Amino acid sequence: MDCIFCDIVSHKSPAWIIYQDNDITAFFDYFPASKGHLLIVPNIHNSDIYDVPDTTLQKIASLSKKIALFYKEHLDIPALNILQNNGQAAGQVVFHYHMHLIPRIPWDNITLWWTPDESHRDSYDELRDYIQKNFS
Repeated sequence: MDCIFCDIVSHKSPAWIIYQDNDITAFFDYFPASKGHLLIVPNIHNSDIYDVPDTTLQKIASLSKKIALFYKEHLDIPALNILQNNGQAAGQVVFHYHMHLIPRIPWDNITLWWTPDESHRDSYDELRDYIQKNFS
């Protein structure tokens, strides 16, 4: 398997790694949206959220909060987006699970917005009932 994130985790490819332990690695995005944009990945190849063990997701979420707080308290970065895509239709490009932390400032010209489609509300009662009945 040829995976750039696996190569970064194993130090076969260069990267600006800021954190690494036995389970996860955080490094700056090579194609950043903003200064400080980084990725957090599992060290074992998992293609998307459907494939990642819960314990690994918990570690990634915990580290994302620690980094966010560090950015806020030490780098005067008051806002950030946490973004995670699953599947090509959702914008996933590298098929190794990764979470983006994207620092934001008011004038950065980054757009992550969509046009609301209120017509979907028409199906919410039926969808809610189905999920409540079948979700465990």
